[in-house]
Amino acid sequence: MKQLILPRSVRAFTADHAADPSQMQGLTLDAATIDSAGAFLMGELERFDQRLYEPLVQFTWSRDIDIRSDVTLADEVSSFARINYGANPGTSSGSKKSFISTVADALPTVSVDLQKQFMPLTPWGMSLQWSVFELAASQKVGRPIDLQKANAMNLKWNMDLDEQTYIGDTQLGVSGLFNNPNVSTSNAPNGAASSPLWANKTPTEILADVNAVLNAAWAASGYKYVPTEIRLPPANFSYINAQLISTAGSRSILNYLAENSLSNAQNGVPLRILPVKWLTGAGASGTNRMVAYTKREDLVRLPVVPLQRTMLQVKGIFQTTDYYGKLGAVEFPYTETIAYMDGI
Repeated sequence: MKQLILPRSVRAFTADHAADPSQMQGLTLDAATIDSAGAFLMGELERFDQRLYEPLVQFTWSRDIDIRSDVTLADEVSSFARINYGANPGTSSGSKKSFISTVADALPTVSVDLQKQFMPLTPWGMSLQWSVFELAASQKVGRPIDLQKANAMNLKWNMDLDEQTYIGDTQLGVSGLFNNPNVSTSNAPNGAASSPLWANKTPTEILADVNAVLNAAWAASGYKYVPTEIRLPPANFSYINAQLISTAGSRSILNYLAENSLSNAQNGVPLRILPVKWLTGAGASGTNRMVAYTKREDLVRLPVVPLQRTMLQVKGIFQTTDYYGKLGAVEFPYTETIAYMDGI
């Protein structure tokens, strides 16, 4: 009986980057197959997810600060004036009160001093451009290139706003919400474990730190405003959220701070505690910083001229549109209402 000899199976490999094109034995879908319009070479047995996964970027500026919206494209600076009052003492020796004599022919007077402060309004712009071939190809696959580029531009705008809000800009010489040199700054005290870090402190000691920074801003404001907001580095926020202080396991340090802080006692609402990535290493010597403030436009705000765009322009086979606006620096009408604590 003759033995049946089967043909030998051959394992095939792809060689997309081979020097000799004749050595390419198959087709793979790598970076070289991606068209600038977002069209891909697809295989028959490939299941392609139509969702586009954008870069992982978080921005929280709109949550943490109010916008000053009265600025326009015609403005080159944003400004405001602080007014200081003065009053002369009266006739009573040693008293600062404006007492007068019944036979006085001259009365004490008051004085008014205006101090103007201004910040630059810097133009911001970006151009979006694509060819008619890119546009046609992207529309055919259902992913218009003009929309994708607009999304990329909006992401960049929000990233710039985020940085400007929290840390300002060193080239412009302006500070942000978290690094203003005129804001009162203290260092976290050591706890019973001889460490200022919250990971080594008890819930009571952490509450003392929170109340200390709240009280610093309250006292600096003439006991008018107790901050309603606390911002923490993500690591500190995660720690107090995860640490439970009740045997039932239903109460965390985060809830304990919000409900038992000086802010809740004075303002009648729980303290709002939220994480911000810009606070990691924002303190002196690279330590973590805690920020207490009140989110109100008359206390702290960011001047912004919203984005506008030009008409679509066609030049040859290219289409172009330009987006533009103006971005100011954080204004602090009352730095006394804000306080920092480092080393937590």
